[in-house]
Amino acid sequence: MSQFAFYFDSSRCTGCRTCEIACRDYKNLSEDIVYRRVYDYEGGSWTTNEDGTVSSDAFVYHLSLACNHCDAPACAHVCPTGAMHKDPNTGIVSVDEHKCIGCGYCHMACPYNAPTVDRSLGYSVKCNACAERLEENKNPICVDACPLRALAFGTPEEMEKLADSRGDVAPLPSPSLTYPNLYIKNNKDSRPAESYEGKVANILEVL
Repeated sequence: MSQFAFYFDSSRCTGCRTCEIACRDYKNLSEDIVYRRVYDYEGGSWTTNEDGTVSSDAFVYHLSLACNHCDAPACAHVCPTGAMHKDPNTGIVSVDEHKCIGCGYCHMACPYNAPTVDRSLGYSVKCNACAERLEENKNPICVDACPLRALAFGTPEEMEKLADSRGDVAPLPSPSLTYPNLYIKNNKDSRPAESYEGKVANILEVL
């Protein structure tokens, strides 16, 4: 089986949300559905020195996240109808809307919050890496929209050469849970997955 993967350069991302907006526009998503989310992760504190000056070790960085088309997708594992499945040719995880019953098990199982049930449609929806664009040898729309080229898309082998880790960054869970096809180049403030040194500052936005 072939496989595609996303790459994210945290040292380039400014949290502008252009990737998210481009995805919303291209997929014509309603205001309560989103396929790509931008997390703002921040932490640190400040101390007052003896001379009255203040020192700070505060940090913030951003993480642009969509479906990671995992090698062991939890969403597909729990799907009772087989609607959530991994394409044998591309490794893309997608939904067969004709099989999906809208139970929401995929949403509850995914550690990356990728699938969601669109109640207006009656079935789960999620990022499919713009499969129709891939057939035309184009990138997913989010990749081409990023003004700072913080996103890339290709084979895991290609993306791994650019990256420091495979999905190992806070606030994500351990990559050993699902083996995500997400390769990340860290910035100087990046914390490892499952770190509690910081928190998601925009939690209501990404839920």
